[in-house]
Order: sequence, then C-alpha cells, then structure tokens
Amino acid sequence: MDLIEKIKNNEILDLVLKANKLTSKNHSNIITLERAIFLSWWCDKGDCSFCYMSTQKNKIKDPKKAKRKINAILAESELCNRLNWNIEFLSGGYKSFSQEEIKNIATDIYNITKSPVWLNTGITNDLELFSEEIAGITGAVETANPVFHEKVAPSKSLEDISNMLFNAKDLGFKKAITIILGLGETVEDIEYLIDFISKHDIDRVIFYSLNPHPQTEYENSSQPSSLYYAGVVSSIRIKFPKIEIICGTWEDNLANIGILILSGANGLTKFPLFKMFGTKYGKRVEEEVKFTGRSLKGTFTDYNKLGENKSSYNKNLDKFIERYIKQAKNQKNKTI
Repeated sequence: MDLIEKIKNNEILDLVLKANKLTSKNHSNIITLERAIFLSWWCDKGDCSFCYMSTQKNKIKDPKKAKRKINAILAESELCNRLNWNIEFLSGGYKSFSQEEIKNIATDIYNITKSPVWLNTGITNDLELFSEEIAGITGAVETANPVFHEKVAPSKSLEDISNMLFNAKDLGFKKAITIILGLGETVEDIEYLIDFISKHDIDRVIFYSLNPHPQTEYENSSQPSSLYYAGVVSSIRIKFPKIEIICGTWEDNLANIGILILSGANGLTKFPLFKMFGTKYGKRVEEEVKFTGRSLKGTFTDYNKLGENKSSYNKNLDKFIERYIKQAKNQKNKTI
C-alpha cells in the first residue's frame, strides 16, 4: 500500500501536506477541544494490558466506591459547556453503572448542553434503551490487528465490538472507534484499521498515544514518535477525507498538536482540564492551534467563561461547580 510505503520511506511530510489539503476541503476551519468524562475508575474486566484500570481491580474491594458522584459528573459537563468544550464521550469501566443509570446521566447532560453525547461504556447490545440523548456509540478497538488485539485487550473481542457497531448503525446512531498508537503495533496494521473503518462505516476515529502507566507491562515503554503518529493520522485522513478525527496527546507532548492538526485532526483531547486551565500549558494548546491557521472552539485561558459558582441546571451541582472553578483558578501560578 502506497501510504504504508511512504511512512516506511520517511515521506511522512508528503502525507501531511496532502492530508491538510483534504481536511481544508472537506471540513470547517474549527478545531474542537474534547473532554472524555469518566464515570468510574473500576472495570469488571480489568485485563487490558495498557490500562490504568487493570492495576485497580485487585486493589478496590468495593467497586461502588470507585463510582463518581453523578452530580460531580453533571457539574463537569456544565463547565465544559460554559467553556465551549465538546464532551468526547462518557466513559466507564464495565459494570460500573447500569445501562439505565447511563441513560439517565446522558439525558441530564443532553439537557445541560443541548447536545447529544457519545458513549464509550463497553460492549453492549442493549442499545434500544437509548434515544435522542445519544449521538453515537464508541467501540474501544485500540488496535485493529485481530491477533495483536487479543493480546492487549483479551476480554474485548473485535467480533463483539463489530456486532455492537452494526447494531448501532441499524438503530441510527453514529459509530466511532478508539485507537491507541505505541502499543507495539506495526505500520502494516494501518491496513487492518482501514479495513475496519470501511467495513463498519465509521464516522469518527479517536487516536491516542500510549500513556505508560505504572504497574502495567508498558510502564517502561515510550510514547510513539510525533511523526509516526502524524503518518498514521494522515493516512486515515487521505483514505477517508470526510471522517471526523480526534487526536489525544498528553501535557508532556503538546508539541504534537500542530503536526496532528495538519495531519487531519478536527479535535484535540486527553488534557487535564482543571489542572491546565489558565496555565502556560493551556496557553500553549491555544498557540499550537493558532499557528496551524485554524480557529479554536473552546478556551483554556478565559476565566470569564468559567462563570459563577452556581449551576444554572440544578442547585445540587453548586458545590461541585464551585470546587471545579476554584481548582481551575488556583492553577494560574502552578505547573503540572
């Protein structure tokens, strides 16, 4: 495949230039800030080799204590809405919340933001429960190579993810997948990814770079190189000009942002919102977007957007709103 050969031959900048033109032609000039909202820090499966939750299963005696307070989740959603951030999806470990509870949370968020929310809450075929509060369903593919997938995510079979995505399509929901780069995949695995996207008519791809968590087998691994990351993203943009691409990078790799946008990213994710707000790191995100010639939806620096310490949705959220705003304002003179 020509795309793979170009990456192998270090012709990645050629791919980036082509991808950038296709993005400009098929998408708006807006780059979104995306926030994954976590529901819980515990997972019933807990065996994905890269995942922080795999280190928690034997430590947490009562999984209920790992569940976030629903009012805290809703307060975070309200602040994201104030700051004009998109909610990337709701995310939680398996069996942390029931489907009915997730629906209720999604409905509240829909009422707060006036936008339907994406789900990334595990493999399920009980999607008939959901309605207008849901924009789409996300399958945590991580790697599309079926053999390698069994190694890194043994309890999340690609077949089960596929069935869920086909079901989502039948019900009229959009479909997304997450992909983690740096797990040990090869450049050739791009072919598997392209085939998966085509087969499932995927609307959105969310890329992350490996975050090596302590006590996992990747704790001593490094994150993937910026140009490899750009090469993969560019390849997907070239192959699928109209697909939505979200790219995640970490606060220690903010220099990735510019090249990822030029490679085809429509949105950015994986930032610790309240730890970075108003800091030099938040300002750096905005500057990276600026120098790509794009406009940023959302802010990392405008304190006025934080608003008052009261919820406009439910007074029971007030103490959480106040706490998050205080945390954001206290970061101004701190480093991460």
